Amino acid sequence: MRFAGKCAVITGAGAGIGRVYAQALAREGAAIAIADIDAGAGEDAVAEIASQGGRAVSIVTDVADDAQVERMAAEAVRAFGGIDILVNNAGLHLMEYAAPCTQLERAKWRRLLDVNVTGALMCAAACRPSMKERGGGVIINQSSMAAYSPTGAYAVSKLALNGLTMALAAEFAPDNIRVNGIAPGLVDSEAAMRTLPDQIKEQVWASQLIKRPGRMTDLAAMLLFLCSDDSSFITGQTLIVDGGTTRRP
Repeated sequence: MRFAGKCAVITGAGAGIGRVYAQALAREGAAIAIADIDAGAGEDAVAEIASQGGRAVSIVTDVADDAQVERMAAEAVRAFGGIDILVNNAGLHLMEYAAPCTQLERAKWRRLLDVNVTGALMCAAACRPSMKERGGGVIINQSSMAAYSPTGAYAVSKLALNGLTMALAAEFAPDNIRVNGIAPGLVDSEAAMRTLPDQIKEQVWASQLIKRPGRMTDLAAMLLFLCSDDSSFITGQTLIVDGGTTRRP
């Protein structure tokens, strides 16, 4: 129970990877604020955690809306007394956002950056005061292996998020807040399995050094490490969890 007495705010936690993150932290004792734009999905995630003996609340949140983000932080503090962990998991990622940058409609481009980059910034800023008051905290930004070979709009947004992780790590360090990122490869999330063409899935799996499909639980294991004191000397980093597809010196 490494996170007993702590509160974690997780955006986009109504389904997929965010929901697995919420379950993993709840099993380790954290109280969870499910911040999702889909009210029904958020309530389902809360019910699932409660059925396993955990504590959770659902807060309907569009991370691109300043007022909703401020309300998200305030409601998490009201429900659980403060915020210790923020996971910026909400993001736009369907195939339409993988289009070449100049071919993506301008409105979609702005929405992509509002959610994937500016949304993470606003959530971090909103949660910072409570983390500071509690003596520090941890922020995790959900990146992607696509950031390391950016050929489309989605990948560019994740590369920008990696830069934000570095900048916030330096800015928040005086408050004892560590900021890191996780860059997943292809894992068994419902959205990835449903929307990615089979050809792309096969190409990704063939490029991996570890010859098995990635799992959302692989990412949850990294999340728990980065949120715990086991990683107390790590900040400003984005760790790649992709089976060895991305290899850097």
